[in-house]
Amino acid sequence: MERSGGQTLARIRVALLMSLAVLAFARAQNLTNDQLNAVKSNLIQGAKQSWELGTESEALTEFDTASYSVVNGSSVPPPLGSAPSSLGEVLAIAKNVVSNLTISSSSPDTPQPLDLPSGGAAGDSASLGFAVLLANWTGQGATDGLNYAAAATAQLNWTLTVVPRTSDGAISHRIEQVQLWSDSMYMVPPFLAYYGALNNNQSLLQEAHDQISLYRNYMRDTSAGGLWKHILMGNQSQVDEGHWSTGNAWAAGGMIRVLSTIQHSQFSGKMKNQVKDLISWTSEIHNAMYPHLTSDMLFTNYADDNSTFLDAASTAMLASTVYRLALLGGVHTHVPLAEQCRRAISAPLNSTNGGNSAPALQRRQAASATASGPSSHASSAASSGSSRASSGSASPTSSSAPAPTQSLLHFDGEMWLTPVPNPDSWTVAGQHSPESQAFVVEMYAAWRDWVDAGAPGANGARAVRVGVAGVLGSLAVGVWTALGWW
Repeated sequence: MERSGGQTLARIRVALLMSLAVLAFARAQNLTNDQLNAVKSNLIQGAKQSWELGTESEALTEFDTASYSVVNGSSVPPPLGSAPSSLGEVLAIAKNVVSNLTISSSSPDTPQPLDLPSGGAAGDSASLGFAVLLANWTGQGATDGLNYAAAATAQLNWTLTVVPRTSDGAISHRIEQVQLWSDSMYMVPPFLAYYGALNNNQSLLQEAHDQISLYRNYMRDTSAGGLWKHILMGNQSQVDEGHWSTGNAWAAGGMIRVLSTIQHSQFSGKMKNQVKDLISWTSEIHNAMYPHLTSDMLFTNYADDNSTFLDAASTAMLASTVYRLALLGGVHTHVPLAEQCRRAISAPLNSTNGGNSAPALQRRQAASATASGPSSHASSAASSGSSRASSGSASPTSSSAPAPTQSLLHFDGEMWLTPVPNPDSWTVAGQHSPESQAFVVEMYAAWRDWVDAGAPGANGARAVRVGVAGVLGSLAVGVWTALGWW
């Protein structure tokens, strides 16, 4: 039955007024461009160690140059031709890493890591492979004379032939002993997959899938609902069978990167079963983690241990993987919760989450951040090969710029995310964590892509539905709702 024109216009007017209110609320629950630039600036200035630089390169690519990322829905390999200026910081990372290597002209592929395994973490140097492969693909060697292809292949050979393995083939995260860390899922399999996609090598894509499968067999704790353990095997003083939230986030993030690389590669048609596995395995982690969300809409440092401190870092990273899984796998189960988490992380200081005020949250953080523990990735500072100049960067490069004036609940005055684990001692609350900054960038990149795709899965309560889209298009959504189109 047709609606009369007068009724329709009246409903549109009401919807527009409601949408303006929604837009004002949504803006208060999202970081501004200036705030996000400050987050990126801290990431760029703070990242020094290999896994931090690798994560930085992936996060900045996702946010600033999506067509070159593995997760944005375009093909892998990325576009040919000169790299856009927005990749400047990522390519600067690759240049400074490779310029510190010694590559033999007679045997350029001799196994060696892209960065010395600081503290014994063999897996971390592989995370630098994305930036190095991208530099090679965009022809940077023709201008600076560096052999990016050989450097990437040397890292591949080192990972596959030098780093020790379990008896069934799982690649150790450590060089001096066989030891499995959930963190390694974000470092090694994505590099193997990206190398395979860029070099027409399906066996490496398969190896990336298989490494995740092997680790899952060891790390997934069925008695804890499918949460992943953190560290197994090797030196018993380092073993951590607890369910570290950031470790679960690292694992889910690595699965997403391998999933998207396979999906967007030339082998996607031949690897449909592997894609199904990765969708299922990522969902397992989400299904295990999200029942443990606190009323603050954050996870605790150990997901099933509420005596540990609140952790915005794992919360951000996991939210990013929920948005990505909605786009890559059509799984929308946890999208409304991811939205609540993102808004909680971005909330003003005077806001409340689930009834907990900012002072209460701060008291909880202070009371629980007293434990100590060993180094998460490496206890020593990165070697000179991990550092890089900021020249050629198109991203913010100064963390001394005035911080955004709005006080936020989960960022300090300089836009460092808080509360977060100490990157060098994961059981202790940290202050400045570059990897956590990268997680925020990845969360917002994933959220932006999800909104641009029509916010699939935002079908919880009507308030969630309108609130999600309100940031970029609340007026249009309000009209559509009034007309019954959404």
